[in-house]
Amino acid sequence: MRAATRSTCAYCGVGCGVLLTPDGHGGLDVQGDPDHPANRGRLCSKGAALGETVGLDERLLAPRHHGREIGWDAALQTVADRFANTIARHGPDSVAFYVSGQLLTEDYYVANKLMKGFIGSANIDTNSRLCMASTVAGHRRAFGTDTVPGTYEDLDEADLVVLVGSNLAWCHPVLYQRVLAARAARGTSIVVIDPRRTASCEQADMHLALAPGSDVALFNALLVALREGGALDEGFLRHVEGFDDTLEAALADDPAKTGLSAEEIDAFCRMWMGTERVVTVFSQGVNQSAQGSDKVNAILNCHLATGRIGRPGMGPFSVTGQPNAMGGREVGGLANTLACHLELEDPAHRAAVQAFWESGPLPQAPGLKAVEMFRAVGRGDIRALWIIHTNPAVSMPDADAVKAAIAGCDFVVVSDVTGATDTARLADMLLPATAWAEKDGTVTNSDRTISRQRAVLPAPGAARPDWAILAEVGRRMGFHAAFDYAGPAEIFREYAALSGIAAQMGRDFDISGLGALDEAGYAALPPTRWPVSPGRSGGRFFGDGRFFHPGGKARMLPVTARPPAARVGRRYPFRLNTGRIRDQWHTMTRTGLSPRLSAHLAEPFLDLHPEDAARLKVSAADLVRVKSPEGQAILRARITRDVAPGQVFAPMHWTGETAPSARIDALVAAVTDPVSGQPESKAAVAAVERFDAAWYGFAVSATPLAPEAEYWARARTPAGWRAELAGRAPVADWEAEARRLFGLPDAPLQSLMDARRGSARLAFLDGDRLIAALFVSRAPVAVMRDYLVTLPGTAVPEALTGRTPADRPDPGPVLCSCFGVGVNTILTAVETQGLMSVDAVGQALQAGTNCGSCRSEIAGLIARAQTKEAAE
Repeated sequence: MRAATRSTCAYCGVGCGVLLTPDGHGGLDVQGDPDHPANRGRLCSKGAALGETVGLDERLLAPRHHGREIGWDAALQTVADRFANTIARHGPDSVAFYVSGQLLTEDYYVANKLMKGFIGSANIDTNSRLCMASTVAGHRRAFGTDTVPGTYEDLDEADLVVLVGSNLAWCHPVLYQRVLAARAARGTSIVVIDPRRTASCEQADMHLALAPGSDVALFNALLVALREGGALDEGFLRHVEGFDDTLEAALADDPAKTGLSAEEIDAFCRMWMGTERVVTVFSQGVNQSAQGSDKVNAILNCHLATGRIGRPGMGPFSVTGQPNAMGGREVGGLANTLACHLELEDPAHRAAVQAFWESGPLPQAPGLKAVEMFRAVGRGDIRALWIIHTNPAVSMPDADAVKAAIAGCDFVVVSDVTGATDTARLADMLLPATAWAEKDGTVTNSDRTISRQRAVLPAPGAARPDWAILAEVGRRMGFHAAFDYAGPAEIFREYAALSGIAAQMGRDFDISGLGALDEAGYAALPPTRWPVSPGRSGGRFFGDGRFFHPGGKARMLPVTARPPAARVGRRYPFRLNTGRIRDQWHTMTRTGLSPRLSAHLAEPFLDLHPEDAARLKVSAADLVRVKSPEGQAILRARITRDVAPGQVFAPMHWTGETAPSARIDALVAAVTDPVSGQPESKAAVAAVERFDAAWYGFAVSATPLAPEAEYWARARTPAGWRAELAGRAPVADWEAEARRLFGLPDAPLQSLMDARRGSARLAFLDGDRLIAALFVSRAPVAVMRDYLVTLPGTAVPEALTGRTPADRPDPGPVLCSCFGVGVNTILTAVETQGLMSVDAVGQALQAGTNCGSCRSEIAGLIARAQTKEAAE
């Protein structure tokens, strides 16, 4: 077995280091890198399961033009010709790139250079627009640049960590474990500000369940309290402009907009005010709002007013959702920026980049941001579109309209690792790109640390790196010298050299100290936090009071809370919140390949408060239809007090490939922040009603199945596949339907049918081995799913019972994905061994001892068992 290779995780912006060891059979062993400063050896459930996602199932292995495989020469020439001809006929703004935080920095740089420098349009935007554009806008307004002030070490040294719109325990578990370690070591307090009770609340000292969208009002109240409590830093305020106007706006705002009691607000303000070392962590609950930029600045205002920024254990901290969202920000991957934090609308900056690239004139105005871009595609203003490593037909707001726009575009190129996505199925040209473990380059994480991503597996089939695909198209469009790269190290050196020019023009981003790296130095580059220059290396920003606006001062901005754009009412009485779950990521192109990650929550759901469920006559496990002005979805109801009455929550991961009725962004209006262009994905409006199905089904199969029902959701299992199904139209012949579902026209069958009760149980066999089974009833199917999913391919004499044999324990649904520990296993251990704490469960079963993201659920099981014992 080869020695392990140091690389970086493919998921969120934490940027965890990983040790990768090929097994010689196409597989990969993945371990956390104990020497990486981001994670110190820890991995979350998703990172730990990366080795399960490197197979070649559904991989795109050759270019395809209108579904037909062609060679690279023909594919790239077609792309170059179609883009060049479109530009010649309709101008440079008739084409666009929509790229992704999953690109490596070198890929991103080449894409930005090609579009802005040589095509001459700023129509390049990224799915990071959906993630952190409001933070970029807020940083630029306050600091003069998009600068992250602090580092992960601040989480270790803080005495108070405030999580605003951030379920850190599930979405960034490794950082959450650092917060908990600080709590154990120094007594760090934790406050969660979120309309929904999340896993992050389990260890929190305070949960402020504020009204959706009201963050500005809360932080305005905090600013007023800081003034009244004498907590302002008058010395630091000499480095800040706009305080008086900002305070006046805060005084005029109404804290009652938060929906919190005066006592709750006062307690929070006193805690924040009385703790010097405070870090405010914010994420999508802040960013994904029509007032996202103002929310960011409301938070920054409080840190600037108190000087709690750029010093150990204190500062505002945005955590990003993609592995290279930060790298994309640094290379100018957004439609309104230039590389190295230079300003697109600054003539001097444009001239400097144009001279460095030796290009034609750069665009003078921002290009189309994501929502605007797809509207322009739908209007026919954009006639050639290149989508790279993202799935906008699912992930964009008003997703049905986006899907229709892509389908109607004259020429669509999709570069991806698979052709099995909603977006890829709309492409005219599919280009096979290398995947995570096959790519070579760099990424930047949320605290400005640049890490190497190193290839450990060979590129399969004809797959090529993204930078190479983009550069070859650039050469074929006539820009040969500008894109004559030999490899990613050469691109990185060019990028580093440009950053030195940016630094001379007063920008923060400077990695010019890495500009002389040769191939060996680039190959060996350790995790390195920027800036890296002769004058400065790593560290925090702004503790010295020096900022990047003309004059060197920061700017506080007066902001006033506004309600979400969509208003609840009689027709749409619910406020719909969307977000992520613990074990899936984005649209599951990668995580959906892992049976382990699909075991925890295997189908899409809607969280609904018990009072609302009772009024709607919805019971646990019922299906519900959710409607908005933009679209509708069918989801499984989860009745929980984690959401407030009148509020519902649904995850955003399911697609037309995994659950066509559950594309939740089809319900989200394309309303955007006027400053950042980021969509409001946390405050749509919706109506909910019970979905009255005539039948419900549950299926397991050793091979992929092909559901055809009004509702279905499928997921991988260790033994094959599982699926939930439901429909309103009666099925006359369940045997015929089951044979079609599984593709088994001739397989021997065991069945139990009860037409009077509307139930059917069918098992298909190969000898004594189970191939597939289907369970149908008029009510949600009551079988032991986590037992049944293990059966395909095994000899099972009594599969039709749907229950475990008496001599075999039922582990129940998987709760700890890292170690595959089920709910029933934990409950049994709690009851029989007297385990009274999460740590005790961890010692007995390992559950909760790796990434820790299941600890809150374990705590809930313990509380449930104790309540049951008390009742008895």
